[in-house]
Amino acid sequence: MKFGKGELILISKNIALTLLGTAVLAFGTSLFIIPFDLVTGGVTGVAIALEHIFGQFMPIGSLIAILTWTLFFVGLFVLGRGFALKTFVSALFYPVCISLFSRLASPDVMNGFFCLGTSRYGHIAVILATIFGGALVGAGCAITFLGGGSTGGMDIVAFSICKIFKKLRSSVAIFCVDACVIFFGMFALGDLVLSLLGIVAAAISAIAVDKIFLGESTAFIAQIISDHCEEINSAIITQLGRTTTMIDAVGGYSRKSKKMLVFSFTISEYADFMQIVTQNDKNAFVSVHRAHEINGEGWS
Repeated sequence: MKFGKGELILISKNIALTLLGTAVLAFGTSLFIIPFDLVTGGVTGVAIALEHIFGQFMPIGSLIAILTWTLFFVGLFVLGRGFALKTFVSALFYPVCISLFSRLASPDVMNGFFCLGTSRYGHIAVILATIFGGALVGAGCAITFLGGGSTGGMDIVAFSICKIFKKLRSSVAIFCVDACVIFFGMFALGDLVLSLLGIVAAAISAIAVDKIFLGESTAFIAQIISDHCEEINSAIITQLGRTTTMIDAVGGYSRKSKKMLVFSFTISEYADFMQIVTQNDKNAFVSVHRAHEINGEGWS
């Protein structure tokens, strides 16, 4: 398969973003999450819990590598090559980065510069680790997503469960898997304070992903199916000053022809938009979802 110059540049950019994101993720995990046993979910959380249950039977970096590659092959056989390709770069690079960055956390390296526990302010080290560890883990995941990659890990378990239980939403499955890892960590560590700090770090991580991956965009896209699309369309144009797109649609069950209106708007226009729809058709089907990015006239 031959690639054009533009495609090669895009592929190179995506690989670079995936590598950068994986490195940031590993840096935050190695310096802040692992040294303080913060179980935030994922493969690292499982490794920390297993180490507490069975003792340090192998370096935690090696344990993370084994879990990462085991799950990668599970994803390859259960979810297919497409998903495996998205996780391959991260699965290859992440364990290596964990092993390298973990050495920085040693008090013998750079006079313990990266070892928070040896600082004279070590009594607040675990709080700082919670904040910065969660932020860096979230930032690393978000950068990887921007490169079209995936960190894999326990998400592979969640997606595999969804493949078995077809009606289960992936977001629910991911939440349940991460919750199980955190509760497993609570049981293994036997320390409620550390467990709660792990949950705080996971929350900070989720916020970082949202802010970096979705950005500060407050734009939304609505899809309206109605028998009064013409009236709704005219009201949106005249009252909100927004343009729309009208699409011919056919009901999958009824086989009746319908009009679907697609409309982009900001969060400040949401109430006015819903009022327009309600005034013209109380029975309209409205689907609203957040837009990652909108480019074009009237937008960035």
